[in-house]
Amino acid sequence: MSDQFKYGADALFILLGAIMVLAMHSGFAFLELGTVRQKNQVNALVKILVDFAVSTIVYFFVGYGVAYGTSFMVGAETLAAKNGYELVKFFFLLTFAAAIPAIVSGGIAERARFGPQLIATAVLVGFFYPMFEGIAWNQRFGVQEWIKGLTGAEFHDFAGSVVVHAVGGWIGLAAVLLLGPRRNRYRKDGGMSAHPPSSIPFLALGAWVLTVGWFGFNVMSAQTLDKLSGLVAVNSLMAMAGGTLVAVLMGRNDPGFAYNGPLAGLVAVCAGSDVMHPAGALVVGGVAAAIFVQLFTLTQNRWKVDDVLGVWPLHGLCGAWGGVACGLFGLPALGGLGGVSLGAQALGTFIGVVWALLGGFVVYGVLRASLGLRLSPEEESVGADLSIHRISAAPEREANW
Repeated sequence: MSDQFKYGADALFILLGAIMVLAMHSGFAFLELGTVRQKNQVNALVKILVDFAVSTIVYFFVGYGVAYGTSFMVGAETLAAKNGYELVKFFFLLTFAAAIPAIVSGGIAERARFGPQLIATAVLVGFFYPMFEGIAWNQRFGVQEWIKGLTGAEFHDFAGSVVVHAVGGWIGLAAVLLLGPRRNRYRKDGGMSAHPPSSIPFLALGAWVLTVGWFGFNVMSAQTLDKLSGLVAVNSLMAMAGGTLVAVLMGRNDPGFAYNGPLAGLVAVCAGSDVMHPAGALVVGGVAAAIFVQLFTLTQNRWKVDDVLGVWPLHGLCGAWGGVACGLFGLPALGGLGGVSLGAQALGTFIGVVWALLGGFVVYGVLRASLGLRLSPEEESVGADLSIHRISAAPEREANW
């Protein structure tokens, strides 16, 4: 294979992955749209799109350089070298970075102000996320070398169980705690008001789009065609199936759990999808769904943490589980390819979680103290659609607004 053909094939390969993960952002939007009440549907759609645009600009000029030490402020001739591979690699990794605000968005839905969230997006994607991304995926700051010295192996996260999902989920937890629950969600007498999903079909559509795009998220994390692994694809499939069945069983056929089950499985399998046996991936996905169903119920009902889409259990906890599970099911004793260590996985996951919590509390804490995070009670009662965007999902009903 000539070098020119290889460059072109690799550029096309990772470009297709970038497009698939870009499509996942529409899945984030429709999953949130279907879960929130009707008066907040437009806001869900607009947030995901605008967050992605902000993420693109900030990651291009700042975040990618923080993670990989690369600047794009050079001539177009340099950027076009090797079929523009470095540019499409940026595009692919941008879609991962932009998942951070998309994840957080689901937790803080229905009561967060628009402007402060965009500022948070810029800081998280420009600094906090790429700092850990660079540690895990680009040997930055000597952390991987230190982990290897302690445990005998580097922290392994093939497609971002910890780098993307756990980091996003734990940042989301900090944001949810600082923001507080939705108005009238929890009553003073200890009871709570139900806020059922506004559209199960849209919720299901969002989950399906995410599930399909996830095969670009995981498989194309190889980043070059010669490293493509069908094992990653089948492990993703098995984790998805295991997550679905466990969620349906434990969630007693609830469609919200049914459609988040495959997502829980896919979150968890990302880290070790290149080193696990498919049977191990099935178990990892099933355990992730059990974690999601149990902890979503606990956070909402007993702990009264109003995490609207359950982003902390789904991404934060299932992502952390996936990071640790890679060190178990990636071992040859459990059918894996080896080269991983449970100690390294636990340590790397812990570092990611602590960094995410720190980033979440710093960014959203400063914004709460300076600009404020919440809509006013009146705005929240009317809904984010009319309060922020001046139109609802069914605008004919607001002809006189």
